[in-house]
Amino acid sequence: MSSPTALGVFLRSRHARLLPQEVGLPGAGARRRVAGLRREEIAELAGVSVDYYTRMEQGRVRNASPAVLDALARALRLEEQETRHLHRIARPAAATRRAAPAAEEPQRVRPMLRTLLRSLPELPALVMGQRMDVLAWNRAASALFGDFAALEPATRNIARITFLHPESRSLYADWDECARGNVAHLGMEAGRRPDDPRLRELIGELAMKSREFRTWWAERPVRDKTSGVKRFHHPVVGTLELAYETLRAADDPAQALITYAPEPGSPSEDALRLLLAWTAQQTPADHPAPPTGTAQGRPSDDHARREDHAR
Repeated sequence: MSSPTALGVFLRSRHARLLPQEVGLPGAGARRRVAGLRREEIAELAGVSVDYYTRMEQGRVRNASPAVLDALARALRLEEQETRHLHRIARPAAATRRAAPAAEEPQRVRPMLRTLLRSLPELPALVMGQRMDVLAWNRAASALFGDFAALEPATRNIARITFLHPESRSLYADWDECARGNVAHLGMEAGRRPDDPRLRELIGELAMKSREFRTWWAERPVRDKTSGVKRFHHPVVGTLELAYETLRAADDPAQALITYAPEPGSPSEDALRLLLAWTAQQTPADHPAPPTGTAQGRPSDDHARREDHAR
């Protein structure tokens, strides 16, 4: 993920998906030895020399200008998020000049996100941190997705649950779409955090244990989780269709509050209300997860504060 060839892998994956006729070049129907566009065709479209583009693919260019990267993005027909990803992985020099960072502090849920989480008792909501770790959740989220508290802290991760827990395949009506979205989000994370050992471990575990993950990761998708609609087949109440929205603080994009809401007056609203009523006596009201890195069996500060309040 953090090797010098990361840029080359990404560039090759993108020019392999383009056809000459899609970018106004001749060659439709001609036999080609490589999938997609050739290096010289990308170089021509971007206005750079073939030698320069070849060195970029090989990881031997460390100071590509923003203008060159934007030209490559246009040539490769990259979307906005893919373009930002290209800039991140193509210009690592600034990061390597900085001093080595100190050991990562465990993530703690921002107070305002926790307040928002507790203010949404009727809607499933959770706080997602780095690497798609689940940092906190409310009772409605446990009712919909399952009891996060029953998982080991190190395994409370959206991508890991999606790919490695068999129950997720039946819960998500469009499992392939959800799983592909997780792969694309991890691709974004890899660009933001190229030297994160825990992210490398997660990607390695998923690649080793999931054939689908290996296949989709090889495509190098990149896309952030923002908003949309997800359909669920819940074992208690059946079909649910919920719109989701991702809220991030401008000064801390490493944490996000993700909420799920049904259309007012819809059968999904009735089903969600029934689900919450059914689980009201079975699930504690709130489950703040221990911060990432908390030792098993040792309560986090959040749990300790709750215990003090109860005394």
